[in-house]
Amino acid sequence: MGSKNTSIEDGFILVGFSDWPQLELTLFAFISIFYSLTLFGNTSIIALSRLDPRLHTPMYFFLCHLSFLDLCYTTSTVPQLLINLSRLDRTISYGGCVAQLLISLALGSTECVLLVVMAFDRYAAVCRPLHYTTIMHPHFCQALAIASWVGGLMNSLIQTGLMMAMPLCGNQLNHFFCEMPVLLKLACEDTGGTEAKMFVARAIILVFPATLIVGSYANIAQAVLKLKSMAGGRKALGTCGSHLLVVSLFYGSAIYTYLQPTSSYSESEGKFVALFYTIITPMLNPLIYTLRNKDVKGALLKVLWRNRD
Repeated sequence: MGSKNTSIEDGFILVGFSDWPQLELTLFAFISIFYSLTLFGNTSIIALSRLDPRLHTPMYFFLCHLSFLDLCYTTSTVPQLLINLSRLDRTISYGGCVAQLLISLALGSTECVLLVVMAFDRYAAVCRPLHYTTIMHPHFCQALAIASWVGGLMNSLIQTGLMMAMPLCGNQLNHFFCEMPVLLKLACEDTGGTEAKMFVARAIILVFPATLIVGSYANIAQAVLKLKSMAGGRKALGTCGSHLLVVSLFYGSAIYTYLQPTSSYSESEGKFVALFYTIITPMLNPLIYTLRNKDVKGALLKVLWRNRD
């Protein structure tokens, strides 16, 4: 393990995928492409939602926040990963590691809360259609968005503070960025009490929102089953299907990473799972929301046609 807090102030060595040197060039190429698609896709969603008045609705207001979250979250990890894969530099300073941990936790926690807000929006649209505009008033939507960001930041500050207060042994992280489970592996004293507090915080930010989302969609399913019109049922399911897919992708990988004991966490597996929710999911979100969405496709065609003229 090394001596207590050995060279921690000098920074950490990020092992990344150096255990599989034959994969590094391939990963560099694919991740560069995926990162470019993520930047383009999410930026396009934000731009279209601003430019087309038809998309000035609560659903697309929250979707803009999700796209901005994905842009920030991916950018907080991928540039460091690309440098690591190019073998130019595998180190990160202590301050950089703390900042990366704080930012990634804040953005991930914010997304947990934001997905609940988006589920509530779909619940109001399907189950309370006559009162939807009253419930999802612009001021209320803004308050929900602010609450999501503040809640995510507070959770991150608590967990990062607890993490960095732990005594650490060694400075080698078997990962491509500073992530909580890997840093916990460096703890060189019995920190069961602190880890328990952090686990409770992670469980609250993951399990409680997931439970609310399941409850929202259970009510939506009941409402859809009561609809006499098959077309109405298909339309209601269409508005929620993309959100459900996003929720499944995000929570599946997050729960695997953050809700298992530190002793059973596999660093090798964790690196590949982290690739999924730091790169793949942010790239897929714009596609998931637009491929079957007539409003977004219509807005895109309108913008392209305007530029053509």
